[in-house]
Amino acid sequence: MKTNRRDFIKLSSLGLGAITLSSPFFWMKENKPLDDSKAKRYPTYCEVCFWKCAGWVYTNEEGKIWKIIGNEEDQHSNGRFCPRGTGGPGQYYDKDRITQPQMRVTKDGVDTFEPVSWDVALDFIAKKLHKIGRKYGPECTALFSHGSGGKFLGTVLKAFGSNNITAPSYAQCRGPREVGFFGTFGKGVGSPEPLDIRDTRCLVLIGSHLGENMHNGQVQELSQAIDKKATIITVDPRFSTVASKSKYYLPIKPATDIALLLSWIHVIIYEELYDAKYVEKYTYGFEQLKEHVKTFTPEWAYGITTITPEVIRKTAHEMGAASPATIIHPGRHVTWYGDDTQRLRAVAILNALLGSWGRKGGFYMPEKKKMKGYPHPPFPVPKRTWRDAFPGKYELAGLALASGICDATVPTIERDCSFKAWIVNGTNLIKTLPNRENTLKAIQSLDLLVVIDTMPVEITGYADVILPECTYLERYDMIRTAGHRKPAIALRVPATEPIGETKPDWWIAKSLAKKMGLERYFADPNPADNTYDTWIEKVLDWQLKKAGTSLEEMKKIGVKTYERKFDDLFFLPNEDVSFNTNTGKIELYSTSFAEAGFDAMPVYTPHPEPPQGFYRLNYGRAPMHTFGRTINNPNLNALMSENALWVNPKVAKAEDIENGQYVWLENQDGKTSSFSIKVRVTERIRWDSLYMVHGFGHDAKKMKRAHGKGAADSELITNVMIDPIMGGTGMRGNFIKILTEQPNKEVQS
Repeated sequence: MKTNRRDFIKLSSLGLGAITLSSPFFWMKENKPLDDSKAKRYPTYCEVCFWKCAGWVYTNEEGKIWKIIGNEEDQHSNGRFCPRGTGGPGQYYDKDRITQPQMRVTKDGVDTFEPVSWDVALDFIAKKLHKIGRKYGPECTALFSHGSGGKFLGTVLKAFGSNNITAPSYAQCRGPREVGFFGTFGKGVGSPEPLDIRDTRCLVLIGSHLGENMHNGQVQELSQAIDKKATIITVDPRFSTVASKSKYYLPIKPATDIALLLSWIHVIIYEELYDAKYVEKYTYGFEQLKEHVKTFTPEWAYGITTITPEVIRKTAHEMGAASPATIIHPGRHVTWYGDDTQRLRAVAILNALLGSWGRKGGFYMPEKKKMKGYPHPPFPVPKRTWRDAFPGKYELAGLALASGICDATVPTIERDCSFKAWIVNGTNLIKTLPNRENTLKAIQSLDLLVVIDTMPVEITGYADVILPECTYLERYDMIRTAGHRKPAIALRVPATEPIGETKPDWWIAKSLAKKMGLERYFADPNPADNTYDTWIEKVLDWQLKKAGTSLEEMKKIGVKTYERKFDDLFFLPNEDVSFNTNTGKIELYSTSFAEAGFDAMPVYTPHPEPPQGFYRLNYGRAPMHTFGRTINNPNLNALMSENALWVNPKVAKAEDIENGQYVWLENQDGKTSSFSIKVRVTERIRWDSLYMVHGFGHDAKKMKRAHGKGAADSELITNVMIDPIMGGTGMRGNFIKILTEQPNKEVQS
């Protein structure tokens, strides 16, 4: 008997890897060297992580993808790709890929998927969306997207009448950082982070696993900084890879970071280590801050953080001595304990006191090449947005919250419209959103769920329609325009034909728009040459010519770098600078936070401790994987096929477990891991914490390499601490205990 409106469906073999694919390493296996004279290369930018390094895709004499290398002109990669980037072809060659559109049908009372044509699938989606729009309003639809293709799908949604477009990377990752820095400098950090690491003299990493998160350009610059004898200070409950390269390693007690930051601010102010001229000229609220941190001494912090006063003072003096070439790294994944915006405010304040913002060796001012958008009619003005579901909340959030839209999808008597349709592109919400049960509850409330992906990840099993997206190696996308020391653009072109019936996002969006009567938002630059499949090439060529180049030229060079309009990479000596804040200055005392009813300066609040027999769950990244997106990639899976549970030797002895033993995990709410995880006994983790790499423990059986390998930290995150300032989802307040016997449970797959 059915218990849910939308049952999870085990994807059949139909549409999965129907095309026989060669190994990405077939040349080596056959011991047959490639004739370079017959190889062809195509410009691209990587889609394996957000860094989007530009490079070259090489194909062999048979037209098959051979390898990817960096583009030497690219400031993101400097001609060098990380392990994930070079392993990108594995995404193309993965035999588990979805290769046909599929729709949910009910046969004999059981839900299943049935392959359909693109015409049938898109027609169904268009009719469903129009029905929802008529009944509830187009604003009751939302797009969740991670990746380049979201731009095109976002155009469809906005043309339909909804601007509820979100990426989990904001509320689940970097949002508190952006809001905290904006409340200080009047400007967010952005991506990639504009850090002058190569010229820094002191780099402080507080919860930033640089190297393991493999942010390419920063890792390369970190190597340069180390060669120049820069001081590296790492704060982490775990002895990370970068901690081994550090002059100072501070094994902080989890959840006490704000206390350490406040004590550093105390030392830097009261021992006069700050940049006095910079602070006087550019900042607002110094005297209020000085009084605020008066009692936050290293002795006070010692009792909270377990970091000795001597170390706190020594590291503060290192920062001051290197000023202004000091960087307190803002991090990336910063949603930890629910007070994360204030923690990042403290990070921003430290950088301001040391004079690093706008200074060499600190934060540079990036410049971005603006590309003209191809003309289209104005979008209709939505009558409602996601904010209407949360009156008076999260007013400082700069973008839509993925978790907020998820929460607002569950009907309540207070809301006159819950979300009724989701389009999910390139993000596995079952794994990326915290509190899986809440996500499933929201999914059950939908009238339409469309999933666009390359792989049969967990969320595809709940879809009404699955649309097979081709990989970034098989498609055009919009021009990459991320800011850097110099403005630059990068082109991505298809290096090979799409596998099976897979399609690029621009084609999916344009085709859906036509079905919905919105084709005017995807007008053809050259109507006389109305060749549908070349629309994207014509749009790109139009844009590139406006930027002083062309599609033809960019295919040859891949990356084009422009000179800055002004010599403003760093502030000039004694330059007058106006900041986008209420006071026009760097706000040590945040007037915008105060106006919104929040603390104008960070305050430390104690967080709950692990119950008896439990340990704090810590999770992180590995250099060969991007979240859970790459676990099934044959190239990258070969480098790490499962995660391990880091256990301190004292804990191992107390729990009577051994190195290499497989165990299960249970959190404070009784939620247990679906799969076991191998123990790694190591002194590199504190006794009060357990650590695992994020992204493993997939229960989607059709991802043959990923299924059942390791444990999923996301399963165990049921206690979500919401940041009241911007809605970020703090996920590090969960506690787990070790089970040596498999718990009785049925794994859904």
